[in-house]
Amino acid sequence: MSRHIPRFAVRLAANEADLAAAQALRFQVFVQELGGAGGSLTDHLAGQEADAFDRHSEHLLLIDLLRGDAVVGTTRVMDRAGADRAGRFATEDEFDISPLLSSARRLMELGRTCLHPDYRGGGALLRLWQGLAGLVEERKIDLIFGLASFTGTDAQALAQPLSCLSQDHLADEGLRPRSLRPVPMDLVPPGALDRRAAMLATPALIKAYLRLGGKVGEGAFLDSAFRCLDVCMVLDTATLSARARTIYGGERG
Repeated sequence: MSRHIPRFAVRLAANEADLAAAQALRFQVFVQELGGAGGSLTDHLAGQEADAFDRHSEHLLLIDLLRGDAVVGTTRVMDRAGADRAGRFATEDEFDISPLLSSARRLMELGRTCLHPDYRGGGALLRLWQGLAGLVEERKIDLIFGLASFTGTDAQALAQPLSCLSQDHLADEGLRPRSLRPVPMDLVPPGALDRRAAMLATPALIKAYLRLGGKVGEGAFLDSAFRCLDVCMVLDTATLSARARTIYGGERG
């Protein structure tokens, strides 16, 4: 009888070596692959993408157990205590999140989510989200929020997916972040919106939010350092459907 050997593990970074591995993966994806400059503390010689928020955050790591425990995915998480230490949430550099801050809900910010190129299009992102779901449940988080990016800075080239988000997935007024330098998103009239094409052009991370009932803030933000258009995603964990909890809350290899 064969025994299933899990491929992946998800855990929080426990030491400087773990953090360095996450920052190295971020450098590979955000700087080398996507051509961005990276955060303010990025070390191009060492090949590590970093900023001032890293030291006040936790870093969730996706580990490939069959590849020498290599870090092949990561996302950065910050709670209110971390934001207090840092002086703000990272999202506040681009979006007004005062509706979230005044909600008295338990908040968790996600950021710098990325996967090694070899692990996209399969179960790796799902496994990373499963690990995140465990963390959310353990800490009784009410609201997840954070930036998610479209590659490129031309909003017209992204008119279909941006319009779809704005028309079909706008956050409720009481929980709606707003871009500090709004790039309009509602660029295509409802009758001309091709929702299938829009979803095909939507990044996997944003689609993961949407599958769980996530909503989007008002306006995008042009992030010149990372050469992308950012949207702010908000997910009320109380709205998770039973199916979503089954998909994202289970343990899989």
